[in-house]
This record gives sequence, structure tokens and C-alpha cells, in this order.
Amino acid sequence: MLRDTTSKVVLFGGIAIILLGAMMPNWIVNQLMFGFSRALAILGLLVLWRTGLVSFGHAFYFGLGAYTVAIVDIQLGVTDVFIRLLGGAIIAGFAGFVIGFIMRNYRDIFFAMLNTAISMVLYGIIVKTESLGSTDGFAISLPTIFGIAPETKYPLFVIITMIAMISALAVNFYLKTTVGRLTTPIRDNEIRVEYLGFSVAHAIHLKYTISAVLAGGAGALMAMSLGQVDPDSMINWTVSGELVFITILSGPGNVIAPFIGSLVFEVLRTYAFELAPQAWQLIVGATFLTIIFFLPGGIWSLIAKLGRKNS
Repeated sequence: MLRDTTSKVVLFGGIAIILLGAMMPNWIVNQLMFGFSRALAILGLLVLWRTGLVSFGHAFYFGLGAYTVAIVDIQLGVTDVFIRLLGGAIIAGFAGFVIGFIMRNYRDIFFAMLNTAISMVLYGIIVKTESLGSTDGFAISLPTIFGIAPETKYPLFVIITMIAMISALAVNFYLKTTVGRLTTPIRDNEIRVEYLGFSVAHAIHLKYTISAVLAGGAGALMAMSLGQVDPDSMINWTVSGELVFITILSGPGNVIAPFIGSLVFEVLRTYAFELAPQAWQLIVGATFLTIIFFLPGGIWSLIAKLGRKNS
């Protein structure tokens, strides 16, 4: 797995970030946690995007992961970070597996909008249900690590960074397997893939389930990083749109791209809000549109181009 350059960059880059994190101020650590958490969901969307599929409803799985953390915390008193993370990823993955039986039969705008509709159903249920926090959401207790309550957020930052590294390595490995290599052929010509003896429906179903697991894990980590969940920040259609937008900004060229794009988004949004609290969305949107206009292949296309020039 570590023979290719991408795996080496992920591994050694992640270790370097963990070591540097011990010397960083809290606000930078928080930004990195938010960025890496969200990047997991974008990594899942990248798997779908390479197959030619775009989901405008992955906030459904992101929110499932986040609300699983809140429910097991409030109802069961579970505070362990790993149990919360596994719970969020498993619940979202199971939902993705079940819904995948439907989604694998649709393409293009039908695939995108059906995901949006499913996401908004969950949003409506949560908003109208007091026991699920309604519009106010829930506050979440600080996570523990094997029963130990850390005094700072640095241990959680280390765990999130390690999960991000493992996820990137796993997806990079998957994309090099036989099933993973079917992404581009499925996008280009499904009939030819079927003639070669592969099931397009099964391949898409697997990719959809993987993306749901990653989005659920992302939601769980984001919930623990923020310390709260609410429908507008976790499940609303704007969250899905945000994830898709960052995916386009990042580019599909490499599994590292979602992490770079997500961090760029976090930094840009933070400074835009400080400069213009009433118009920060305008600044972010205009900046992103400018980047996408000059870099239609995403930020990673520029990095890849610079890498080729230096080689």
C-alpha cells in the first residue's frame, strides 16, 4: 500500500500534522478538526463522482452520523469516542446499503435529486420531533478515550487526523482494486462494463455504501468536534450543497484533494466571516467561483501541474 507516492504523502503528512498540532494554538487545531472531519464526507463523494454520480443529499448520512452520537450520548450515556464513531459510521452505512438498492438504478439528475428528497425527509422528521431536539438540536458531552476524559482537544485532534489518514489510505487502496478501477469505465460506458462480466449495479451499490459510511463517520467526528448537533448545520440541503461544492473545488484527481479543499473552505469561511459578517457567503461564493473558473479540475489539478513541472 505504501509503494505509491500518495500513500507516503498521506502517512508522513499526517504524522507531521499530528506533531505540529501539539504546538499550534487551539483555534488552528479546531479548524483542522472541522476540516478533516468534513473531508471524510467529501472523500466519499469523490468515490461517487469518479463514477459520474453526484449526490445532493449526502447530508442525510452526515446527519445520521452526527445524531447517532447525540442519541447514544443522551439516551445511553456513551461517551467513548471510538464507540460513537463506529455507531455513526455503522448506522449511516446500513442506511446507505438499504437505500443503495434503490439508488443504484438511477443516474444523472434523478440520482442527485432523489438523494436530496431522502435527505429532506429526515430533516423534516427531526425538525418536527421534540424528542430528537427539533430545531434546537442537542448539546453533546465531551468524548472520552478508553474512559479517560482529556483536558484539551488535542487527543481528539490526533484521533481525527489518524482516522482521516486511515480513510484516505483505505480509499486509495480501494480505487486500485479491480472493483475500484471500474469507476471511470462505468462513467464512460456501462454497457461495455456489463459485457466484460461485471455488474454495474453491484459496483455502484458498493460505492454508494462506502460513501455513506464515510459521510456517517464524518458527521460523528464533526458532532464531537463542535459539541452540538442541530438539523440546519447537519442535515439541511445547504449542507449537502456545501459538500458537493467543496468536492468540485477539491477536484477528483487524488484522495488527498478532499482534505486540501476542505481546509481551504474552513480558512476562507473563517476569514470571510471576520471581514464581513453580513456578506461572508458572497465572499466565499465569489472566491470559489473564481477558483473553479480558472481551475475547472479543482485545486488538485494545479498541484498536479506544479508537480509535473518540478519532476
